[in-house]
Amino acid sequence: MEVRILNFGSLNIDYVYSLDHIVREGETEASADYQVFAGGKGLNQSVALARAGGRVFHAGRIGKEGAFLKKALEDSGVDCRFLLTDGGANGHAIIQRSAAGENSIILYPGANHKNTREDMDRVLARFEEGDILACQNEISETAYLIEAAHRRGLRVAWNPSPVTDVIKDVDFSMVSWLIINEIEGEAITGEADPEAMLEALRRRYPDLRVVLTLGAGGSVCQDGELVLRQERYTVPVRDTTAAGDTFLGYFIREASQAGRDPEALGRALKMASMAAALAVSREGAMPSVPLRDEVEAELAKREKESV
Repeated sequence: MEVRILNFGSLNIDYVYSLDHIVREGETEASADYQVFAGGKGLNQSVALARAGGRVFHAGRIGKEGAFLKKALEDSGVDCRFLLTDGGANGHAIIQRSAAGENSIILYPGANHKNTREDMDRVLARFEEGDILACQNEISETAYLIEAAHRRGLRVAWNPSPVTDVIKDVDFSMVSWLIINEIEGEAITGEADPEAMLEALRRRYPDLRVVLTLGAGGSVCQDGELVLRQERYTVPVRDTTAAGDTFLGYFIREASQAGRDPEALGRALKMASMAAALAVSREGAMPSVPLRDEVEAELAKREKESV
């Protein structure tokens, strides 16, 4: 039976400006294009989890202008029965996207920072031991959410992004999966070298399973003494906005089925890496997240070509 995954996460409206380059201090640059997308790390990850084949429930808050965010989730197969509507402003992001595909983001939390402990307790009461909680750092009360989920026996998959002081408040022994990039890894461990990061996390939290994404360096999965490495799949880059969220969604869904089987975990890394590669080859955040059939087809094609 498919594992239930609760994503208690952010929902943002992305205002995207297409520029020749990221604006520098004191500079004014005209935008060649302007688009509005459904986004937010939580929403993007729920869409990725669902498109990967997961049974996903999204909890959180939208503002008065956020109804289309709920519809976007539902259209991707996400259950939104736990989503609340707030009368204030929705969370939103102003995104600069350069001609080279890089981005710079200003984030306003809005309704995402109005989630309460009571909201979390009410939702978590509907889940049970063995279910999975996915969470990020774009909502209020993250440390409490992780602790409350752990007490109920849920497995916690945490992406501590963006890096905030919450990393000082969370007991990492309550986390099952930690999904980080090099910036987040350095903030948590104080180590700049990826290998030193992984060793520090293994030494401090021996039961913590870690996935470290390294950009052009691919990704690493560490589960105790087991270390799996995956190279990046090369594609033309159009927009990197949701690459990490896509990776997380696909990896957690696959890992939820894999247990601790090395071969199955390796397959999870491959699926996540290919899904992220397809995402960066497309424009937008949520719209760029590929369907499972697309990921499997591209993987099969690449594997056939490598024979």
